Amino acid sequence: MSTAQKQKHLKPLVGVVCDVQHIAPHDFHAAGDKYLRALSRSADVIPVLIPALLEDQDVDQWLARLDGLFLTGAYSMVDPAHYNEIKVDKQYDYDAQRDATAFAFVHKAIANNLPLLGVCRGLQDINVALGGSLHQVVQEHPELNDHREDKNATLDEQYAPAHTVTLSENGMLQNIFKAKKIDVNSLHSQAINRVGSGLEIEAKADDGLVEAIRVEGVSFGLAVQWHPEWKVTENKTQTLLFEAFGDACRARQLAGIP
Repeated sequence: MSTAQKQKHLKPLVGVVCDVQHIAPHDFHAAGDKYLRALSRSADVIPVLIPALLEDQDVDQWLARLDGLFLTGAYSMVDPAHYNEIKVDKQYDYDAQRDATAFAFVHKAIANNLPLLGVCRGLQDINVALGGSLHQVVQEHPELNDHREDKNATLDEQYAPAHTVTLSENGMLQNIFKAKKIDVNSLHSQAINRVGSGLEIEAKADDGLVEAIRVEGVSFGLAVQWHPEWKVTENKTQTLLFEAFGDACRARQLAGIP
């Protein structure tokens, strides 16, 4: 079997930017199990953890080896200094290393037309990296609904469908889901305020909150505010999103075979 033939049987490699979490007494670079399993089982790719050590790594070398990039949700928030605001007085966690690493990889992925998918904080990473801003406390805006989960509920209750989103007419998500509206979960207190440059809105909640965006000018660049990864193999609708991302990564992989 030739090298090219062998490569055709290898699954695409998808980079997953890590969070930095302090588990006393040390810091760890980590990514949630639910995201990695969704990528492995529904997108049929191999997730590769990218440590949030931007100063110690060459992004171009990473991209030369990757077939896609995935940005997870997280308990931390994007530092509002990146969109010229000060931090609100809330018990929020921040992760400067994730900010720096995610932003650098987003810019390089877009410049290299690398398939890109973001979830929750991943959507916020992309939006802020491209010059957008966030609502730091969604529930304090009277025109918006409370999009937080009930932290006293079970995980299945927290991740249950919470509201409907309307998909943009003739958008990428409408094409993927073959629907005009879908029901999604809702587990966030921050969300897009000003949409970043080069981004198109792909979905909105009933209160007008942006729930999904698409990167213009690339073959696959999507991000959603909800959590499609949750028990995705049991959710036929959200499985379609991961399958579409996996297909884009496979196309990228095959395009790179001599």
